[in-house]
This record gives sequence, C-alpha cells and structure tokens, in this order.
Amino acid sequence: MPLHPVIQQALAMGAGLPAYSEIPIAQARAQAMAPYLGAKSPVAVAVAAVRDLAIGGPGGPLPVRVYTPPGAGPHPVLVFFHGSGFVVLGLDSHDDLCRRLCAGASCVVVSVDYRLAPEHKFPAAPDDCLAATRWAADNAGEFGGDASRMALAGDSAGACLAAVTALRLRDEGGPGLCGQLLFYPVTDYPSVLPQSYHTCATGYGLTSAGMLWFWEQYLPNLGAGANPHASPLRMATPAGLPAAYVVVAEYDVLRDEGEAYARRLNAAGIPAVSRCASAMNHGFLKFAGVIPEVRAEIDAACQWLDGVLRA
Repeated sequence: MPLHPVIQQALAMGAGLPAYSEIPIAQARAQAMAPYLGAKSPVAVAVAAVRDLAIGGPGGPLPVRVYTPPGAGPHPVLVFFHGSGFVVLGLDSHDDLCRRLCAGASCVVVSVDYRLAPEHKFPAAPDDCLAATRWAADNAGEFGGDASRMALAGDSAGACLAAVTALRLRDEGGPGLCGQLLFYPVTDYPSVLPQSYHTCATGYGLTSAGMLWFWEQYLPNLGAGANPHASPLRMATPAGLPAAYVVVAEYDVLRDEGEAYARRLNAAGIPAVSRCASAMNHGFLKFAGVIPEVRAEIDAACQWLDGVLRA
C-alpha cells in the first residue's frame, strides 16, 4: 500500500531541512519538535488530571508527567518513555499520545523525561527509566494508581527503553509487570544492516543514516551496542518477560528489528502480538489527530493494554 497521503504531504513540507547531524543539537531538537506541534489535535484528549513532577533520579531531578483517567481508582499504571533517537523530543512531544493511552486504557500514565544523549550517554537513559518505574510502583497510591497492575510503553527509542526496563526488572528484583507496549521499537544496534535499512533507507522520514547517527550519539562506543541493555534483541533469554504488543510501520527502517523482537518472544513462549501498520512510516503516531487509521492503531493497542492490565 502506498504511503498515506497525509504523511506524504508532511514529508514534502519538510523536504530540504538539514539532517540532524549537520546542525547543533539544540537546533536539531527544535526541528524535531516542529512536526509534533503541527500534527497535534486541535482539542486535547480529555483526562481527569495532569501533573508535572520532579522525582529523584540517578543523575539528579528527573521530570515526569502523570496523567490520571476519569473515574474512581485505583487505576492500573502505565510508565511511558518517549521516542527521540535517544537524542531529541520530550514530554511535550508525546503529550497527545499519553492522553490517548490514559483515556483509552483507563490507566494512570507516568511519562518520563529521561536524560538525552549526547550530553548523557548510555546507560544514563535506561538507568533513569528503571528508577522512574520503581518510583511509580512505590508511589502509585499517591496518584490513584495500583502498582500490582503495571505495564511499560514507549515508541521508537522509548520502546527500546521500555523493553530494556522490562528486562532489567526481571533480572534486578522487580517490580513485576503485566505487559510491554512497543510502538516501532529500536531493538538492536545494526552491526549488520537488516533489509528494512535498505528498502526504507531514504524518503520516509527516519533514514538509515539518521538512525546510525542516533546510535553514535547514544553509545559511549559502538561496542556497547552489543549490551542487551542497549539492544534488547540480544538478551540471553526472553524467559520471564511480560507479554508484548509490538506495532511496526510498513515504511520504517526499524520494521525488521521490531518484528524480530516479537518473534523472539513468541519462540520462547512469551505472548507477543505483532502488527504492521500499512501505509505508515516511522513516527506515525503523531498524526493521531488527523489520520483515522492512526487512531485505530492506538485504539487497538489500548484494547490489548486494558486486557493485560485487568486480566
């Protein structure tokens, strides 16, 4: 199926912008944020409350944004990590998606503003995400949450961090999780380029060269890409991990590694749903306010999330 016309139009409008690698990091971050501002819903998805907090993190104060759904609690808890290539974006870029997950699955969402590269190299981001998840579990009652019903979610690099955090919680004493919701995840440093790095190399937003640049910013050295806490696909075993829902995009450099992660879980007996969003590219969730098919993908993910959180 051809790339969705709304996405084609958005890509055409951004044609000619410099690659992130060609400009200062501050400029790259502003440029990355612009499409999220242009694609957001004209009216914010309603939730009962939104609170910005700063919690104690491994590197100092760690900003989080807590979304509470309507209705009497305690509600299940979803800890969310935004996409960014580990380098750009933050809480505001993913406000719309967090609202949709909060309302759609009737769960508290704790969105985490982890430290970004290149100022903070691996493992700063996964350390922040682990600390924030444990904070959410320890303090769930303060924001109407139920720590016994907890899941992780993220998109792109944030989905990588969700998968890594699930792995670390399994190996480092919990808390336990009900599921992991991963939208077009980064799962493996590409020491050998998968086919989707070739077929979707340019023309669809995230490029192969751009993704490799993100890895260079994130890792202290390229050898660190073999660490399962950077590349969760390289974990020794999936045994004991929570069920997963993995959404990839048809026109995405990361499509193959996302599907490979779901296959790895299923082969080990871990339930993993794998969906490929037709006519979509990397980052398509930002179009939820204007493309009905994107809202349908989020609704389906929320239905799965509601099921695992309330099983």
